[in-house]
Amino acid sequence: MPSASAPAPIAPLPPEPGQSRAIAPGVRWIRMGLPFVLDHINLWAIEDGEGWTIVDTGVQHPAVVAAWERLLVEDLGGRPVVRVIATHMHPDHAGLAGWLAERFHCRLWMTRTEYLTARTIAYRRGDEPVQGIEDFFRRAGWKPDEIETYRARRLGIGRLYAGLPDAYRRIRDGEEIAIGGRLWRVIAGGGHTAEHACLYCAELDLLISGDKVLPKISSNISVDATEPDADPVSEWFDTLGRIRAQVPNSALVLPSHKNSFYGPHARIDELIGEQRDALGRLCVALAEPKRVIDLFGLLFNRPIERSDNSLFSLATSETIALLNHLLVTGAITSSIADDGVEYYRAR
Repeated sequence: MPSASAPAPIAPLPPEPGQSRAIAPGVRWIRMGLPFVLDHINLWAIEDGEGWTIVDTGVQHPAVVAAWERLLVEDLGGRPVVRVIATHMHPDHAGLAGWLAERFHCRLWMTRTEYLTARTIAYRRGDEPVQGIEDFFRRAGWKPDEIETYRARRLGIGRLYAGLPDAYRRIRDGEEIAIGGRLWRVIAGGGHTAEHACLYCAELDLLISGDKVLPKISSNISVDATEPDADPVSEWFDTLGRIRAQVPNSALVLPSHKNSFYGPHARIDELIGEQRDALGRLCVALAEPKRVIDLFGLLFNRPIERSDNSLFSLATSETIALLNHLLVTGAITSSIADDGVEYYRAR
């Protein structure tokens, strides 16, 4: 008789917002609240000699700062932060990186592209040229007042950062970082952002996946107005493939949102499959020419209302990412009408 297979391990449950708990030797899971619809982010504190390495930080917000003040004393024992690592540039990940680095006189570690992009956003003044933004959204089918609303909202993102240090320590794909006597390998690549870094510790079999491999929800894969012809979907496929090849399926995945889970391979396959399915549906729908905004009902499970500028912009940027990939692969063509709006059609 064949022996019964071992039961699947049970992943650790998350702490309450503003709290932390130990989940592996020398590793604490911090769940920090966020003032958004996605109302939390998972942060990680790793014992590092006499202090802690912190991975990701939360946004600059009074409630988040207050939670950190308590955590540093009570949960982390008043020991210093000796290093801050930000997986990527989004404010929920790097918003308080400068605050922690200045408070503890320690270095911020990031990939170069993510650091420079975060600095650009954090110190955006509002007097930069706007032609690229206007062209980008006009081509997608936006109205002038919607573009202006987006521009004003974009300027406000900088307030979610407490600045960034003038100097940082660059990390690179394939580098191994020693934290508390254990090695964590950097797996960096594009897709969600240009050079997002994940961290894998073979000794603990832990993957800090950031926003690359999330359970239940899909990462935002989008094109920004600053690089309108980008193909982040190709980068997304490449990075997920490299994570799958380098991280065993036995790993416990520590994502930035939702809960931890075992077995990254099935989730990576699912994420890739979702993107390929969306690309296939687009090719069928583009038998007749369509604008970006005509495709939302095909791609998203909920209504995308023009009155919700935040959701409308996310849907636009994600749809353009898929369309750009189809343009690069030659599956579709596009043309710009006299009114400046771009129409896409399958070959």
